[in-house]
Amino acid sequence: MSQFETSAGKLIGPTTGGTVTQATSKATGVTINAASGQITMNNAALADAAEVTFTVTNSEVAATDVIVLNHGSGGTAGAYWLCVSTVAAGSFKISVGNLSGSSKSEAIVLNFVALKGASS
Repeated sequence: MSQFETSAGKLIGPTTGGTVTQATSKATGVTINAASGQITMNNAALADAAEVTFTVTNSEVAATDVIVLNHGSGGTAGAYWLCVSTVAAGSFKISVGNLSGSSKSEAIVLNFVALKGASS
């Protein structure tokens, strides 16, 4: 179980995380076994209006969890849309789309945190 910061005036969330970089393309799956972290996407070209989906394997994630995701750094701010789908025990999927009006070959960095959820 992750440790959380709970001091007044501090953000609440995991105090440790991980990093991973996609190896060969924007569709290449990654493994990061941490409740939060950064995923550096491959810098392969993503055409205008194109989208790509990849799987994040993560032993910390349960099917009832909620994944919060944002474009943290790298690349052109506002050029991409992001979506998390198919959260399952041990994995989730991320889709990224190019909204820029031109092809982009950028290694964007995605920040994520898994928030624990329950169904009962």
